[in-house]
Amino acid sequence: MSEIVLSGLSFSWPDDTPVFDHLSATIPAGRTGLVAPNGSGKTTLLKLVAGVLRPTAGSATADGVLGYLPQDLPLSGEPSVAEVLGVAPVLRAIAAVEAGDAAEEHFTTIGTDWDVEERTRAQLDRLGLDVALDRSLSTLSGGQIVSLGLAAQLLKRPDVLLLDEPTNNLDLAARHKLYSVLDDWSGCLLVVSHDRALLDRVDRIAELDRGEIRFYGGNFTAYEAAVRAAREVAEKNIRSAEQEVKREKREMQQARERAARRASTASRNLGNAGLPKIFAGTMKRNAQESAAKADGTHAARVGAAKAKLDQAERELRTEQKLSLELPQTVVPAGRTLFVGEGLRVRDLFGDGVDLAIRGPERIALTGPNGAGKSTLLRILRGDLEPDGGSVTRADGRIAFLSQRLDLLDDDRSVAENLAAAAPALPTAQRMNLLARFLFRGSRVHLPVGVLSGGERLRATLACVLFAEPAPQLLLLDEPTNNLDLLSTGQLESALTAFRGAFVVVSHDERFLAAIGADRWLRLENGDLHG
Repeated sequence: MSEIVLSGLSFSWPDDTPVFDHLSATIPAGRTGLVAPNGSGKTTLLKLVAGVLRPTAGSATADGVLGYLPQDLPLSGEPSVAEVLGVAPVLRAIAAVEAGDAAEEHFTTIGTDWDVEERTRAQLDRLGLDVALDRSLSTLSGGQIVSLGLAAQLLKRPDVLLLDEPTNNLDLAARHKLYSVLDDWSGCLLVVSHDRALLDRVDRIAELDRGEIRFYGGNFTAYEAAVRAAREVAEKNIRSAEQEVKREKREMQQARERAARRASTASRNLGNAGLPKIFAGTMKRNAQESAAKADGTHAARVGAAKAKLDQAERELRTEQKLSLELPQTVVPAGRTLFVGEGLRVRDLFGDGVDLAIRGPERIALTGPNGAGKSTLLRILRGDLEPDGGSVTRADGRIAFLSQRLDLLDDDRSVAENLAAAAPALPTAQRMNLLARFLFRGSRVHLPVGVLSGGERLRATLACVLFAEPAPQLLLLDEPTNNLDLLSTGQLESALTAFRGAFVVVSHDERFLAAIGADRWLRLENGDLHG
C-alpha cells in the first residue's frame, strides 16, 4: 500500500519567503483531495513530492513509481502524441523488428512492451481521446492536451499519482471520463482541484491551513459539513468566552470596591480605637496586601478568560464573502444587446450560427473542446470579424474577463488600476468600493503583479464591473480555472449581484447553477443548440 510521507518538511523561496516550516504528515493509500486557499502552497507541495523542487529541510517521499500531472503542462511545439506519451522509441523499435531488422538494440528498447500500442490506445480510449499516435501536439485543444498528459502518467503504471487541477480546460465528456478513471484508482492519489464534483469522489480531504495538514474523512460535501459544524462550535465558544471575560472583569471590579470599603472602614475604626500607630500601620499593610493578592487572583482569572477568548477566535475560520450591489449595471428586459445571424468562421461554423442576446440574460455556453466557444466570445466582443453573416451590437460597453486575468497593469497598484478604470469616481468612494472587494489598508497599494490568484480575481472584478461606463454585457471564458474554492465563491457572489447580461463559457455545472444561468446553449459540430 503506497503512501506519501512528509517529515519535518521546510521550504522557502529564494527571497527567504517561507512556505512550509517543519510540516509532517502521512497521506495514505486511496484518494485524497488537497484543499486550501490560493497561495497556501498546494502546488508547491505537489512539486516537492514530485521532486521538481527541493526542500530546504526535511523530506517529502512517495513509495513506488510516481506519476505527476502539473497544472501548467509543458506541452507545446511539434512533438507527436506518441512522443508525448513516451512510447515513440518502443513503437519505432517494434516497427523496425517487424520490417526485418533484428538489431539487438531494438529488442533492448522493447523489453517486455510488445503490447505497448494496444495498452496506449486502451488508455486513450478510457480518457475519451480519439487521436492518432502520429498526430502533432499543436493540432490538439487545451482539453485534449490535459487528457493526453494524464494518459502519459497512467501509462507509467504509477503507485502514487499527483494531479494538480486536472479538470482545467476539460469539457464535460472528458471530465466524466476522468472521474471514471479515478473511481477505479487503487493506489495513492493526491489531487488538488477546485472541481467540487471531482472532490466529491475522494475518500478523504486534506486541508492545508496555516502550515499544517488536517484530515477529514469522507468527500468534499462531508468536509464542508464538518467545517460548518466546527464554525458553529467556535462561534459558541467565542460567545461563552466573551461572557466569561465580562464576568471576571465585573467580579474583579466588585472585589476592588469591597476592598476599598473595608480599608476605609478599618481606617476609621483604628482611629477611633486609639491603637498605637505602629500596630495600626501593620494592620493597614496587611489589609492592603490581602486586597492586592485578591486583585491579582482576579486579574489572573481575567487574563485566563481573555486567553480562552483569543484561542476561540483563532479557531474561528474567517469567511471572506463579497457583498455587492451594482444598480448601474441594470439592463431593461426588452433591450437587445447583440444579434448575430449566419455567423461563419473558417471551418468552425460552416452552416452559420444565429445568436441573439436580449435583456439581462444569463447565458451558459457549453460544448466540447475545440468547438469554437472562445471564438464566438471574440465575435461577441468585436475582437474578431466573422468570415460571413451579419452582426448588430447595441450601444453600451461589453466587458471581457479572461481566464488569465490579464486585463490589469501589473506594475500599478490595485487603487491605481481602479482609478484608471473609473476616473470620475471620487477617491473616498474608490477606497470604500475596494473595501467591499476585501482590499483594506495597505492591500490597496500593492502592485497587481504580486497578488495571489484570488486577490487578482477580486481586483479585476472591481475594475471590470465599476469601469465607466458600466458594462451591459459581460463575457467570461472559463473564469473558474485556477481559482480556489473560496475565490470561486467570491466570483459567484459578484456575478449574482451583476444586473446586466453575461455569457459564461464553463464546463463546471455547479458553478453555472450557482450563478443562476437561465439559458443554456451548446456549441457542437458547428451548430448552436439551446
